[in-house]
Amino acid sequence: MYILLALVGACVLGIAAHFLIGGRELRGVALAPAIATAVSAIVYTSLQWAGVGEDSPWLWLASILGAAVVAALATAALTAGRRRGDAQRRAALGI
Repeated sequence: MYILLALVGACVLGIAAHFLIGGRELRGVALAPAIATAVSAIVYTSLQWAGVGEDSPWLWLASILGAAVVAALATAALTAGRRRGDAQRRAALGI
């Protein structure tokens, strides 16, 4: 049940990343929170399987803050890629 705390925390930070990173009109509102939540689930589960206990701060830092950092970087990269792709399409169409 503790994994839900990590997932909710990562999702909230993913929502914050969505609003803090520019180019919101180029991506869906659920992109950053979905990435953060998925990464948090993977990290939390992997660390639990590796034997890290729920009382360890590393489990919580990695699964919440690490997921938020990965989501922010992925969102920024996807937004930049979308801008490049849109610019290429506009140039190809002569717009």
